[in-house]
Amino acid sequence: MKPWIAALLLSVTLPAAAAAADFPAGRIIAMASGDWDKDGAPDLAVVATPGDDGGDDNGLYVWLAKKTEGRLTPVLSLPNSVWGNLTLYGQEPELTALANGSFTLTTKNDAVGRDRWRQSLTIAYRNFDFIVAGYTFSSYDTIAEEGAENSTNECDLNVLTGKGKSNGQPVAGKAQFVLLKDWKDEIGRSICGLD
Repeated sequence: MKPWIAALLLSVTLPAAAAAADFPAGRIIAMASGDWDKDGAPDLAVVATPGDDGGDDNGLYVWLAKKTEGRLTPVLSLPNSVWGNLTLYGQEPELTALANGSFTLTTKNDAVGRDRWRQSLTIAYRNFDFIVAGYTFSSYDTIAEEGAENSTNECDLNVLTGKGKSNGQPVAGKAQFVLLKDWKDEIGRSICGLD
């Protein structure tokens, strides 16, 4: 990460919906830097603990760089929208920058109970907003006999085309342009036949 991004993160003020005070770096769980809006300047996405935002879930916050001004501007604030925690190993949310200018937000349960799962949203910047371009989900039952029906599930879906694969079989649903702020996991799960 560029040093100026870290410095600006410590001093940037989020919109009123996210926080009334400066955003404390101690709340950061995951972060990724990439050129989301493809203007040649590095942008920033952060998953942070709830803090004073209220609620039990973490939040996703995104800043776009103003290349000519040398600063980041907050453009997306989704408090209480990201499942996961840091107290139990295997439940930490993850952010990953992709080479194409998108990023993935991954939530998971890799360690607790018999039902283990991992879900990733591929998030892209289109028409001056963030959309969900892809949905990937996998799960398995840790005590089911090998080969038992419904002991594992896998789905990889292109939300923009509505096409993908679920448990090795092609699936097709309605092509959708869904803003990240309007995303519900049921959209991907229903096309994948996971409900």
